Amino acid sequence: MAESDGLLDDVERLRLDDHSEVPQLLRDAICALQVRLGRTDPPLAPATLHAAHDLVFAVQQRLMAANPKHPRPNRHAGRPGGQPVVTVLRDGGLWKLLTLPPPPGGTPDDAWLELVECTVERAWDRWCYAQQHAVRAAQERYKPHVALAVARTAWSNYWELYVEAEEIRARVSGATPSRPPGIPSAPHA
Repeated sequence: MAESDGLLDDVERLRLDDHSEVPQLLRDAICALQVRLGRTDPPLAPATLHAAHDLVFAVQQRLMAANPKHPRPNRHAGRPGGQPVVTVLRDGGLWKLLTLPPPPGGTPDDAWLELVECTVERAWDRWCYAQQHAVRAAQERYKPHVALAVARTAWSNYWELYVEAEEIRARVSGATPSRPPGIPSAPHA
C-alpha cells in the first residue's frame, strides 16, 4: 500500500505541475507493481496521468479488498457484500462511494479501527483529487459542472465516513464524538 501511495503522490505531483503524459520511469514502476501483486498479464502502462491515477486507485482498491484484516468486502445498504455503489452524476459522470469496513467477527479491535481510519483518509484523498480536477476543469472550461458534481459527491462521501468514524470511536471509547477545530458541523462543498 505504501508503494502505491508513493506512485499516487508522483502522479498527482505531475498533474499539479500541468503535465499530462506519464514519464517512462513511472510507467515502468506502475507496471512492476502490478506484476508484484500477481498480475501475470498487466495492461499496457498508462500513457496519460489521468489513466495512471485511475489505475493506481484500482490497484489500491484490490489491495484493500485483499487485506487479511478485512475479510469481507465493503457493503452498501441494500446490496450484497462485495458490490460497490457507483453514483451516476450529472451528464454521465460516475463516482464510486466508499464505505467503512465492518468489524471482523463483529467485534471492534485496534486493527479494525486502523482500517476505519485508513478508509476515511482514502476518502479525503479522493476528495482532494476531485477538487483539484474541478479547479482544472473550471480553468480549462471543459465540463466544469460535471467535475463540480464529482467534487461535491466526493466531499459528501468523505464527510459521511468521517462522521461515522467519529461515532464509532466514541462508542468504542465511551466518549462523545468530537470534531477537529475548523471542521464545520455540516458539509459545504
